[in-house]
Amino acid sequence: MLKRKVKEFIQHLGHDIEDEEAAEQYLDESLPLVGLVVMYFNTLEKSVDSVICEIISDRSDEPGLIILQGMHYSGKVDLLKRLSDAFHSCSTEPPAYRGLVESLLEVGRLRNIVVHADWQNTDEEGFTFARIKMSDKILQQEYAQLSAEALEKLLGKIRDVHFQLSDYHEERGNLLSYGKCHIE
Repeated sequence: MLKRKVKEFIQHLGHDIEDEEAAEQYLDESLPLVGLVVMYFNTLEKSVDSVICEIISDRSDEPGLIILQGMHYSGKVDLLKRLSDAFHSCSTEPPAYRGLVESLLEVGRLRNIVVHADWQNTDEEGFTFARIKMSDKILQQEYAQLSAEALEKLLGKIRDVHFQLSDYHEERGNLLSYGKCHIE
């Protein structure tokens, strides 16, 4: 989804930005979308929390909130997967569940790239320094193209995953209401 490039790390962390004016234009177009990525992702994460809380107890969110307290997003997605897989062992797997966990993890990974990017080091092609990575025992500087177009696509992906989660929650509820699975 995000274009990437790497360059070899040579002695000091540095970034080649030849056309600072073009880099500023990329930032002017992209930065307002960063806030939307954060906002939409946070809404998605709170929806994951809500689904987990309801799975744990439909009487009160308290037990679920106690469990989720201090848990990172990937841990929440793992918990949702384990609870869902246990539920599916006594019923059919709803269509909306297929690929849901992978999509939740993917948007979390992409959100982290956006939020933790070094925005002051964006080049004229919109490639922003994302991280140092170790590859075959050599350090490499990794860049992600966080253009307005790429961020718009990410926003669409986050919205799509949110709809998929909502559909799964509804389909799971239907299975429970029709007595397709009895949970003690």
